Amino acid sequence: MGRKSLKSEHIPKATIGRLAVYIQVLERLKSEGTDVISSENLAQACSVNSSQIRKDLAYFGEFGVRGVGYYVQELITSIKQSLGVDRIWNCCIVGVGNLGRALLRHGEFKSKGFNIKVAFDCDPYKIGEIVEGLEVICTRKTRNLVSEQKLEIGIITTPPERAQRAANYLVEAGIKGIINYAPSRIDVPDHIPLEYVDFIHHFYALAFHINLGRAAE
Repeated sequence: MGRKSLKSEHIPKATIGRLAVYIQVLERLKSEGTDVISSENLAQACSVNSSQIRKDLAYFGEFGVRGVGYYVQELITSIKQSLGVDRIWNCCIVGVGNLGRALLRHGEFKSKGFNIKVAFDCDPYKIGEIVEGLEVICTRKTRNLVSEQKLEIGIITTPPERAQRAANYLVEAGIKGIINYAPSRIDVPDHIPLEYVDFIHHFYALAFHINLGRAAE
């Protein structure tokens, strides 16, 4: 099956996030033995409405059979092709502190196609240490290893004051995209896709909704 072509280049970020949820739910359904599912049942499992699912999928092509629903494995394959996660992505991590080590221990990355091949750090006491089967490499060697190991995604888990320097190393080395877990904003060239993972934002949002509920009592 060829890769799905986009019907529009202007796809909302929220749609991409929901597609990831759809994959997660569909893979669970597949593991439970479900081969076909209606848009209504899929929507309920994903906590959205069926029209939203149809709208999200319409960016990538035509899916489902009228009166039947979606073939689960076909939909999984199509969404993965659309997102580009139907292959292995080689990754590296910069910053082998507590968070970096936790991510290296997280087997879900590799099972989903994101293979962390190299771990970098600037701390001389960490360089040379073996963490989850990887030797910690000095960040000054980023340029050579990004090319040598065909790394495409850089994951920053440094302290906030070191995040920009880590990003600079990655960009200069030719990385294709960056995920920043450090609680700090960074600057990268426009051609480098950048995603932030900031846990505290979720705590703020949760605190707001709890307070909103109290105010309504």
